[in-house]
Amino acid sequence: MTGWRWRVLALLFLATTINYLARASLAVLKPSLAATFGWSQKDYGWLVTSFQATYALGYVFAGRGLDRVGVRLGLALIVGVWSLAAMGNVFVSTVLGFACAQAMLGVAEGGFFPAAIKTVAEWHPKEERALATGLFNSGSSIGAVMCPLIVPWLATCWGWQSAFISTGFIGFFWVAGWLWVCRRQPENHPRVSAAELAYISKDPAESPGKIPWLVLLRHRQVWAFTLGMVASAPIWWFYIFWAPDFLNKRYHLGLTQSSLPLMILFLASSLGGISGGWLSSRLLKRGWSVNAARKTALLVCALCALPVAATSFAPGPWLAVAGISLAAAAHCGYAANLFTLVSDTVPRQAVSSVVGIGGMAGAIAGMFFAQLVSRILEATNNNYSVPFAIAATAYSVALLFIHLLLPKLEPMKINQSKLVP
Repeated sequence: MTGWRWRVLALLFLATTINYLARASLAVLKPSLAATFGWSQKDYGWLVTSFQATYALGYVFAGRGLDRVGVRLGLALIVGVWSLAAMGNVFVSTVLGFACAQAMLGVAEGGFFPAAIKTVAEWHPKEERALATGLFNSGSSIGAVMCPLIVPWLATCWGWQSAFISTGFIGFFWVAGWLWVCRRQPENHPRVSAAELAYISKDPAESPGKIPWLVLLRHRQVWAFTLGMVASAPIWWFYIFWAPDFLNKRYHLGLTQSSLPLMILFLASSLGGISGGWLSSRLLKRGWSVNAARKTALLVCALCALPVAATSFAPGPWLAVAGISLAAAAHCGYAANLFTLVSDTVPRQAVSSVVGIGGMAGAIAGMFFAQLVSRILEATNNNYSVPFAIAATAYSVALLFIHLLLPKLEPMKINQSKLVP
């Protein structure tokens, strides 16, 4: 057993880390940039919206495009473009300019998760996919942890521009490593042993051919995942883009003072993503059905998100950080199992397409949620009670709809005549 699949997964983890380091930089710098450029909450809401609108497009185009070009070339292009986009923030000074830079970043980063989920489906058997997804997705939290540690230091020493330039350079180094490690698919890779290939390929073979979107949209499996993304994805965006502002407005924590609380928050979310993936994989190995294991893990995560409703009433910053940390950990555990539902129920050749459909819907929902949050904060003098109440209940509502649509989590059945070459 050569374990080459874990090397591929390690690179996915690193890419996720860079991904979130790039996107969280604007949120961490927001109090400083808002003072420098005179942004209002609505202005910042439009910057978030511009990212999420093109992020949705990135999900869609990457979802279908990756089924054609493959993950090796696709991921290299995705990371290369978002690295250029991160550097683009340096050359602008207006709200419109930053919005354009964020839009370019969004369309590139939107393609990453469909590609990553497709890579996991190609390199890991079904029983290992939730854990693998949780592991690479934990990079989102590590990137968010590193951001409040690195970005304020860079901004203080060399100006805010240095934060965006640094994340861009790191991305180009990753592309070189990816092209070397992931040279081919497992069955043709010269470093993958026969034993590891047998383990990766032990699930029943699937029919070749592509599945058109109109065919996919007729199936409940696609709608279950999509509704899960619509309910949960905007909440994660809320934590990423507004947690620094909440700590600043509610507890008057400045750029450097909020670094440690934000690091703790996103470190907890990283552990939550790994734990959520581990829980369902552990239950499967103990003989539980896929249906029971995945939904039990989703339920545990949904319950852990409920206490965040009281966060805005916390008397001190550390109690608030504890509440958001638990909710962020619950989100990442929830996301690990939600993404794995796709590889559990959808044919491999359609995985990235379905993830693209759901991701697009989640990003669009996040776009509208960003506008809602910005207007609530403008109208209530930065009172975060309503946004946190929505964040607390979204996961339970999503799980209810997933269960109603897929009570047994049955795999998608495709008429062979509907496949296209």
